[in-house]
Amino acid sequence: MTVDDKEDIDGLKEIGKIVALAIREMKRQTRVGMTTKELDDIGGHFLRSHGAVSAPKLTYDFPGNTCISINQEVAHGIPGNRKIQEGDLINIDVSAELGGYFADAGHSFQVPLYTPALTRLCQHTHDTMMKVISSLRAGVRLNEIGRMIQREARKGGYKVIMNLCSHGIGKSLHEAPDNILPFYSKDDKRVLEEGAVITIEPFLSTGAEYVVEGSDGWTLCLPNKGFCAQHEHTIIVTRGQPIITTIA
Repeated sequence: MTVDDKEDIDGLKEIGKIVALAIREMKRQTRVGMTTKELDDIGGHFLRSHGAVSAPKLTYDFPGNTCISINQEVAHGIPGNRKIQEGDLINIDVSAELGGYFADAGHSFQVPLYTPALTRLCQHTHDTMMKVISSLRAGVRLNEIGRMIQREARKGGYKVIMNLCSHGIGKSLHEAPDNILPFYSKDDKRVLEEGAVITIEPFLSTGAEYVVEGSDGWTLCLPNKGFCAQHEHTIIVTRGQPIITTIA
């Protein structure tokens, strides 16, 4: 999507705020012993109470309101009977639609008891996302996003998950520009246009560079016992600082 006017910006900000608040509420209510289905119900109720619709359900008939992934699960985890345990690394990914506009955001965090290694992984991934966002302007090549993600990952001693990408969004959950790679590709000559609406979502891992599809046909998992964190915002590209829509 390319933003045309203030109505578009306002619509994107409205659904973005709802998505951000849903993640915040789900994190606030996360408790050891609750199931991921119970946590997902909190998110689903929050979205509905604000008039929003779960985008994964709407677009793909996903079997949950939100995606909840734990430990070696990295993305698209299906909420179910799994109970949250002390020390789990949780990723909550919420995307939703309101009034024809979409927003998508993700947040990785650890359930107490905290461990320094996972705290650092989550923080470095968040910092990577924010550094990339702050560097984006109209006219920047899309492959610079991947270059920056790789550079920041290496600084922290982490790997990039190569087969999970950022993407365009706005009037649908996934749209052009698609496959915004998390690594540098000299062949990608695309340039960010003013008004473009995209996600920025680095996945940084402690070792693996690829995820594999689980037996449920949805969940993407690490092939080893390492860990991966993701943080994601939806942004509007401008000639100056990008507008982050998914903030509370």
